[in-house]
Amino acid sequence: MKIVMGQRVFESNLFFIMGYMMLTTLLLCLGYWQLERAEEKKQLITQQQAQLKTVFFLAEATPDKVAQQRYKTVQITGHYDTTQQILCDNQIVKGKAGYFVLTPFIVEGGKKAVLVNRGWLPANPNRKILPAIAMKQSPTLIIGRINAFPSVGIKLTNADRPSSTSPMVVQIINPALLAKKLGYPLFSFQVELDKNAPEGYAREWLRNTLMLPEQHIAYAVQWFGLAFTLSLLFFWNSIKKQTHD
Repeated sequence: MKIVMGQRVFESNLFFIMGYMMLTTLLLCLGYWQLERAEEKKQLITQQQAQLKTVFFLAEATPDKVAQQRYKTVQITGHYDTTQQILCDNQIVKGKAGYFVLTPFIVEGGKKAVLVNRGWLPANPNRKILPAIAMKQSPTLIIGRINAFPSVGIKLTNADRPSSTSPMVVQIINPALLAKKLGYPLFSFQVELDKNAPEGYAREWLRNTLMLPEQHIAYAVQWFGLAFTLSLLFFWNSIKKQTHD
């Protein structure tokens, strides 16, 4: 393709033009995607801050919607079911593998329970040896934060099926499946036990997302910068001064 512009001429073949347009479009899309992610993170952090200020008592009739309840501080009266505890396996904390200890807490005045995440314990090198998680006392009032269950990148077959051991071991928390095993209904979210509450283990609950909005914006600037640099190089090599024979 050749276009004459006064004393200069734009000259490039179709292959390079199509390659430039496709690559530039990709870079711009990546930049806008990072801006969208930054806005999502801003909204999420705002939601966390607002929800953390909300304190309420959990009852059996509480709406079972994690998106609606997430990050709220909650108080619950009832009792732990210490005979049917759960270890959520493959939880990495500070580079070490271990378990989250989840203990059912049956809400007072009902038959429904919520899984209370009592914190993290390191795994024994011999995976057949499970940690001792017996409770010295059984509090009837607990305080914590509502959150979704730990997520995984790739869900393996039967990873949500509890073992026949005591405590039970699972890779993925499936409330519906665990409810059948326990013999009573469960809320679809967990309660992360307050770090000052008794009968807990290592508890460093994340307050914010791993990547802040500012980091997403920085990535967006990089993608836009690459698109701009690519455009400069493309036109620098394509526009030349006409020569007259």
